[in-house]
Amino acid sequence: MIRLSLATIAEITGGTMTGTGGDAVVTGPVVIDSRLAEPGALFAAIRGEHADGHDYVAAAVAAGAVVALVERPPGAAAGAGAVAGATADPAADPAAVPAIVVDDVVAALGRLARGVVDRLPELTTIGVTGSSGKTSTKDLLAQVTARLGPTVAPVGSFNNEIGHPLTVLRADVGTRYLVLENSARGIGHIAYLTRIAPPDIGVVLNVGSAHIGEFGGRDAVAKAKGELVEALAPGGVAVLNADDPRVHAMAARTNGKIVTFGRAPAATVRAVDERLDELGRGRFSLVTPEGSAPVALLTHGAHAIGNALAAAAVARELGMPPADIAAALSAATSVSRWRMEVGERADGVTVVNDAYNANPESMRAALDALAHMARGRRSYAVLGGMAELGAVSAEEHEKIGRYAAQHGVSGLIAIGEPAAPILAGAKRVESWTGECVQVDDTAAAVAALGERLRPRDVVLIKGSRVAGLERVAAAVLEGEGTGGAEGGVDA
Repeated sequence: MIRLSLATIAEITGGTMTGTGGDAVVTGPVVIDSRLAEPGALFAAIRGEHADGHDYVAAAVAAGAVVALVERPPGAAAGAGAVAGATADPAADPAAVPAIVVDDVVAALGRLARGVVDRLPELTTIGVTGSSGKTSTKDLLAQVTARLGPTVAPVGSFNNEIGHPLTVLRADVGTRYLVLENSARGIGHIAYLTRIAPPDIGVVLNVGSAHIGEFGGRDAVAKAKGELVEALAPGGVAVLNADDPRVHAMAARTNGKIVTFGRAPAATVRAVDERLDELGRGRFSLVTPEGSAPVALLTHGAHAIGNALAAAAVARELGMPPADIAAALSAATSVSRWRMEVGERADGVTVVNDAYNANPESMRAALDALAHMARGRRSYAVLGGMAELGAVSAEEHEKIGRYAAQHGVSGLIAIGEPAAPILAGAKRVESWTGECVQVDDTAAAVAALGERLRPRDVVLIKGSRVAGLERVAAAVLEGEGTGGAEGGVDA
């Protein structure tokens, strides 16, 4: 973060200073975990579902934080953990802890982040949204822009009203590119995030079924995603997926310059001569108005090509020539965990860990990758439920089961009751001769795989975040799971 005095922070956030240290300057990071506090830091005391940051203010100050952003003065109605772990003098006298009292810490973080952005005129802010692929595209894009100048991007999926400002606050005077994910659980969420960090470039990947239960339909999803390009100033750039009609239609909702990407012949940046190698990694020719260049991705799945095209379209707008863009994309790796991670055991069993999250579109993309990688080999898909699909949940799970069966998966293992319709859908494919297994939990899934896997099999593991299926992937890679599959039944 840039250096800011406590008085300036109080002014930006609309807060009131209390305690000692009024002439101090924040020189370190902004943190919401007192264990991450260090000399010069600002500690934001957020009230969470399981813990109240106000209970750890003194501990953060003892670790070196120069101020706390709070909703109540330190010591006022504090919980039992208020001075836990603190050894400095402020712990003995909570009223002496330097603090800035605001009405809402999360909202104040947003105001502080906007204040930092406004003080960084050389910064180019790039926002990425879409129903799927945001994190992978953000990771690709950040690696590409890093070749042009110092870049800040979220860790993992820091893309909501807390993670977004925390990412912005990592920028300093040396930062040239700020690559952000813009997530939404409803109308107005992305608009709020864009007020924190107004985008210079807005990328919309797709409009799919993720969170459709909360939004109520794809048109509402499109309305929310389009808030990103609506926030662009006349000098901004809207980077839109030419292959998604709802995204392409967003051109009418922005004052920015329109740039498109995709497979469509009219796309500004497109891919031709696509193919996948034996591990499902995309190879294609990147075509731009300035010329073309070959790309060999290190990331897995045909859907990664679309993500790469989006990143390429942004890089082109930033002035990179096609050969440099292709080289950057070809060198980029998968940064965030549990997104199409491919590992191999000593016996040749290949494990595809795509367990971070799931929606109908990403499920189909992962099953496509499984089918390609397993050509001539047996394949198993271990699938958990897809969350937030609302009234269409059972129907969408059944569709995934049919899709898996039609793509020749050897066996399906469904974890938990929400995933059960996947098996029902698979059974509707009369020509399919694969196996269906229903299990109660991840341990039972590991055991079921242990009974079935043979050398050179390929296993896909995917489900919504709440299912924690990365544990299955880790256990299978370690060779666990031999023995009975308690809790599992042939369905």
